[in-house]
Amino acid sequence: MVEIQALPETSIFGQIAEHQHEQVVYCHDHETGLRAIIGIHNTVLGPALGGTRMWHYASDAEALNDVLRLSRGMTYKAAISGLNLGGGKAVIIGDAKTQKNEALLRKFGRFVQNLNGKYITAEDVNMTTKDMEYIRMETKHVAGLPETMGGSGDPSPVTAFGTYMGMKAAAKKAFGSDSLSGKRVAVQGVGHVGTYLMEYLVKEGAEIVLTDYYTERAEEAAARFGAKAVGLDDIYDQDVDIYSPCALGATLNDDTLSRLKCQVVAGCANNQLKDEHVHGPALVKKGIIYAPDFLINAGGLINVYSEVVGTSRQGALTQTEKIYDYTLQVLNKAEQEGLHPQQAATQIAKERIAAIGKVKSTY
Repeated sequence: MVEIQALPETSIFGQIAEHQHEQVVYCHDHETGLRAIIGIHNTVLGPALGGTRMWHYASDAEALNDVLRLSRGMTYKAAISGLNLGGGKAVIIGDAKTQKNEALLRKFGRFVQNLNGKYITAEDVNMTTKDMEYIRMETKHVAGLPETMGGSGDPSPVTAFGTYMGMKAAAKKAFGSDSLSGKRVAVQGVGHVGTYLMEYLVKEGAEIVLTDYYTERAEEAAARFGAKAVGLDDIYDQDVDIYSPCALGATLNDDTLSRLKCQVVAGCANNQLKDEHVHGPALVKKGIIYAPDFLINAGGLINVYSEVVGTSRQGALTQTEKIYDYTLQVLNKAEQEGLHPQQAATQIAKERIAAIGKVKSTY
């Protein structure tokens, strides 16, 4: 019997092994300046589908950590949503405003093509449907294409709708009613999804305080929605009912949790808990209801899945609406079994993967 040596968590293979990823692909091209990482976490349920984001990471190690966490989240997101998909994600390292161009995106598309359908990419942070068109020129393994090309279009509205459904479910658990009228909501990040989410909130009569990495974008959103814009770090100190993280992850951490004055956390960002084993229980201890991120932000994935399997946009919206019921089920399970909500949701996702794994154990 071969003895398997434990890998240090600081090594690349140690990090990959920690979350049991199947494959990590480093993509580099000198001519276009492309530097990207594709993470494939689990393909038991189907091909790994997950968006590509472009971000100016402080280091390659930070980019790797992000893609590993994101791809794992996609596995659980697909599983808990009942989709026949695995989990994957990609990050392109660089400044999207100055470095993103057709050649770079098409070269990335070639790397996706080389995976022969094991990974299907789509739109994520700092990417657009137009960018997906460029990638599509080099690979068929891309979803979230414009509707004019037979695709499902921008997934952001559907992601926002699912987040809104999850937020209402969490509000019902916390306040006894799912009405958001008069509720004060802190929205952190007013990009595509955050903006669509605020449309739902304003329509229902919620009051919004917001922030964004780009000050000008925050001020424009505040003017449009009659909201109050605050500084990036000030968002955690707001006296609100609901905190909605809609930008990058790990905003629920040792530094921020003690400052939160809300009763509910429900947002569309991925990996909101910096350490789910530490900060998940900490939220419970503070009496804050947490709507698991990979559950309530699954609308975008449901939308692009409809493109992959050939169902309608309306079918995707109907499926996304069920996030309300799924969220209540998870919150009730967590309360009854003494778990934190992220733990309960992850358990449900893992159980489905294990069950379907048995189905696929024979040819």
